[in-house]
Amino acid sequence: MNIHFDQLITVTFTLFAVIDIVGSIPLLISLKDKMGDIRSSKATLVSGGLMILFLLVGQQFLSILGLDIRSFAVGGSIVIFLLGLEMVLGHEIFKGDSDAASGTVVPIAFPIIAGSGTLTTIMSLKANFQQVYILAGIIINLIIVYIVLKSLRFIEHALGKAGLLAVRKFFGVILLAIAVKIFSSNIAAFGK
Repeated sequence: MNIHFDQLITVTFTLFAVIDIVGSIPLLISLKDKMGDIRSSKATLVSGGLMILFLLVGQQFLSILGLDIRSFAVGGSIVIFLLGLEMVLGHEIFKGDSDAASGTVVPIAFPIIAGSGTLTTIMSLKANFQQVYILAGIIINLIIVYIVLKSLRFIEHALGKAGLLAVRKFFGVILLAIAVKIFSSNIAAFGK
């Protein structure tokens, strides 16, 4: 079998941009402060499982529930919008949960890492790329996600309190913009 590295690189970078784990660092740090330590391996495995599951049976799963990709994307965009709003305004919308296990799954594994944008992108990539390249791209991104989650404490110390606040507000605005884009590009379908 010939390996097309150009396809692998395209898929990997597309998923990296959509997952945006680097942009999520301020949000992850604030969630870590609320919940205690984030279970890096669990968050990585759960989000990876969701991505692979959606790669294999995503379209069928949504059909069984009577949902389409657009409904899924709109729901995810609302959660992302609220998270962005929380980051920008500094008001707590998602109450701290002392149970780090539940917080590791929601909202960290889903929708922050494997959100509607990521899952929709994975299904969209199937139209242009072989499944093996998408799977490899997912695995490469999961390794990056795991490294970032494990390094949160170091990143927090490197940025400092003021740097963290500035980065948090900046990426909060970015999250709001992403949420609005996902919402607006998918809500139009409901009028038809």
